[in-house]
Amino acid sequence: MTGPGLATPPPRAALVSLLVGDTPVASVPVTAGGREGMLRLKLESFNPCGSIKDRTAVALFDSVADQLDPVSGIVESTSGNLGVALAALSSAANVPFTAVVDPRTPAYAVRQLHRLGASVVVATDEDGRGGYLLSRLETVERMLTERPTLRWTNQYENPANPGAHEGGTAPELARQVPADTVVLVAVSTGGTLAGMRSYAARATKWTVVGVDVPGSYAVGHTEGPRLLSGIGSSKHSGFVAAGDGPIERVRPADAVAACVWLLEQTGIGVGASSGALVAAALRLIERDRLSDVVCVCADGAGNYLDTVYSPAWRAVHGLGAEPPAAACGPVEWSSA
Repeated sequence: MTGPGLATPPPRAALVSLLVGDTPVASVPVTAGGREGMLRLKLESFNPCGSIKDRTAVALFDSVADQLDPVSGIVESTSGNLGVALAALSSAANVPFTAVVDPRTPAYAVRQLHRLGASVVVATDEDGRGGYLLSRLETVERMLTERPTLRWTNQYENPANPGAHEGGTAPELARQVPADTVVLVAVSTGGTLAGMRSYAARATKWTVVGVDVPGSYAVGHTEGPRLLSGIGSSKHSGFVAAGDGPIERVRPADAVAACVWLLEQTGIGVGASSGALVAAALRLIERDRLSDVVCVCADGAGNYLDTVYSPAWRAVHGLGAEPPAAACGPVEWSSA
């Protein structure tokens, strides 16, 4: 410990950071609407805490490490995955971490937060935009006012967020997939999408497509219910804007159906946002006659056993699991 903060992360925190990345790609031949294509799944669930947010967490943690008060520690608003990753890093560094969550945060993620020693604050008021994000942010702002030594990693505006993906995720993916493919990225804060697009603009021939849901304000807005965690937002992204690049919107029912279909066809379980990517990929293969599409799958099925993969939850929300009109061939795996 040097001065008020962590000039150099303790060895355990550094070890956690070293385990992040080098996630595999599963290549799946598919036929959608009679058209054949290759669906490539970049499976970020292979990160140590189970999601792409592990990469973001390392970058955010490093960006505030030399400012940390060892008593107050870090606070972040999270829908689940980022909080778990920051909790793991904070625990390894012996720094307190407070996660501000909401009623849609998966129960599994909340259990993980408690297991890792995080303090969990629940923002229970809906924000009038189909979610709880604005209420979570109000809670964070109030905590910062009450505890001035508390540090907010601020995934919504901190350039370390897109930087993690421009400098890490994207070049790693470039070693695994064709240089002229189409890459699909789910939108929440927009950090992953912005980082991938920045890298693609200077280093590849990729077309990077954002995938959002109706009801989200992340990049523009269309009406619709928001039921899924990990995709969409109650506020405009601080990193990308409508018109910065192509966007596909996927209904919750289609995202859920794609999750169930993929698991049944391949044995690969992905999260809700990744289901939206798979649904969008099948649409692009059929509609736009694309032959190669990459989905950057943010997390796995574990957080969604009580929701997306639960017939009871789907019934409550009027979501069937009508499978896409598509079929899969055998899966091939490649590492970074």
